[in-house]
Amino acid sequence: MPVRVFVLIWIAAGLGLAQSPVISNNGMVNGASFTTPITPGSLFSIFGSGLASGVAQADSIPLSKSLGGVTVEFIQGNNVYNAAMLFVQPDDAAKNITSQINAQVPWEVDPTQQTQVTVTVNGKSSAPVQAPVGAIGPGVFASNGLAIAINKDGTLAWAPGTVPGLTTHAAKAGDTIIVYTTGLGPVGPAPPADGADSIDELRRTQTMPVVLVGGVQAPMPLPFSGLTPQFVGVYQINFKIPDGVTPGSNVPLQIQMGGITTASNTAIAITQ
Repeated sequence: MPVRVFVLIWIAAGLGLAQSPVISNNGMVNGASFTTPITPGSLFSIFGSGLASGVAQADSIPLSKSLGGVTVEFIQGNNVYNAAMLFVQPDDAAKNITSQINAQVPWEVDPTQQTQVTVTVNGKSSAPVQAPVGAIGPGVFASNGLAIAINKDGTLAWAPGTVPGLTTHAAKAGDTIIVYTTGLGPVGPAPPADGADSIDELRRTQTMPVVLVGGVQAPMPLPFSGLTPQFVGVYQINFKIPDGVTPGSNVPLQIQMGGITTASNTAIAITQ
């Protein structure tokens, strides 16, 4: 199932003992960048203790709002919205694994309002924690510092030989590639249902991001910025590699949007 691709980006399996759930201080973050804010419709992670009684992961779309006996509630005044769930794991002190939840922020959450989050595990609820919700908070999915960026031939835009047995190659000026992200904010027309993919229609971001490759801005307007059709809560940006980028195996790839610039430690490979 396609949902497994992004589950595997995040997780390391572990086992733990059941306990009352506790959300860590600053324990709610963007699911790609592990920074804040988290945004409606985006993927996010919660870290803490006792957040699950066992490992469980979603294997079908639409995603359920309960997984392995775990639910996550976003509370805004009298309104309560349940997150669509991707993955849960308990603590494992022997392996130094922290309890973790990966889920989607409900599209209905209003980023202008105070928001609290609670986690319930098999009927036991955590104390409510203030959620760092914002309208836009871009994050680039990456593996070991390399962006999940796809060449036009379907290969990753990484240096050859980066992954044994996997064909990868650098991009060059003029190539159009796709980078997978989350947290790019509102989309139009109306967003899909919580936990659903976007196969039914094309949904573009209401704000156009800026893409920087090695500090050089990609040509505007971008060919596409919006929800990727087959994944829940995942956005894609299609952009052209600009001229003037210094070649290398670790060229920073950054997104500027909503006054936020993603970190320069996420990279792709560029050749002449």
